[in-house]
Amino acid sequence: MAKDGEKSEWKEFIWNPRTREFLGRTASSWGLILLFYVVFYIFLAGLFTLTMYVMLQTLDDHKPTWQDRLTTPGMVIRPKADETYEIVYNIHKTESWDMYTETLDKFLTPYNNSIQAQKNYECTPDQHFLQDDSGDVKNNPKRSCQFNRTILEDCSGMEDRYYGYQSGKPCIIIKLNRVIGMLPGKNGQAPYVTCGAKKYKIGKDEWTDDADKIGELMYFPPNGSFNLMYYPYYGKKAQVNYSQPLVAVKFLNITVNQDVNIECKINANNIPTGSERDKFAGRVSFKLRINTNN
Repeated sequence: MAKDGEKSEWKEFIWNPRTREFLGRTASSWGLILLFYVVFYIFLAGLFTLTMYVMLQTLDDHKPTWQDRLTTPGMVIRPKADETYEIVYNIHKTESWDMYTETLDKFLTPYNNSIQAQKNYECTPDQHFLQDDSGDVKNNPKRSCQFNRTILEDCSGMEDRYYGYQSGKPCIIIKLNRVIGMLPGKNGQAPYVTCGAKKYKIGKDEWTDDADKIGELMYFPPNGSFNLMYYPYYGKKAQVNYSQPLVAVKFLNITVNQDVNIECKINANNIPTGSERDKFAGRVSFKLRINTNN
């Protein structure tokens, strides 16, 4: 009997035919609750939409409203086989270095003189190419300066399509990461790249480097400089055809059959030296090994 009574109570709780209540509430009560939550969530959605609309009004499609600007831009190299930044190949084994030349070909294709002539302008060198807006009138799209592949001379791939890899005199391409509004170099002094031996640890408190293995270097353009006319950068949307300036380094007589640890860094009178904690801030390190054994 007790079980029948409990079952009856549950049935009556779910649906009470006498009071016409479902789960303890009448239809009007359920309707009011539903109406409350509909109005409540419509209000929340409207508040969210209004907040997003107000926030979007503060944003600029062409330039970040808030920019945690880096004081020292990062540097990267091409070719880059993997995240270890190691370039290792054998002169006598084409398959060991052709991936590097293919990477450079693909990377430098947008810098072909014909493409640059179609998209970009011949700018006045050795001065910043400023294109300021006129008040609320946006000066967009902004023009970009030509960086012709032939500027890299021996490392352009035009005269030597193997970029020196076949002869054991490889080229490495270096570029600075883009930073909107950055004006590197002041008083007409362009930033430039230098490469040298990277110190590395060989013992608990003992360090060494490979300065005696690097040999002679050649930079393209001369002095390894980034011309001022390529700055400032205004962003992808404002400066659609922007071509980052490049510097090529050619290793003429590096020691073969040995690991050579190299570090390249940016030098400018208004770019602070990168932190040791960030190995890509204003510098890039890599290992180069050229094998000659058959």
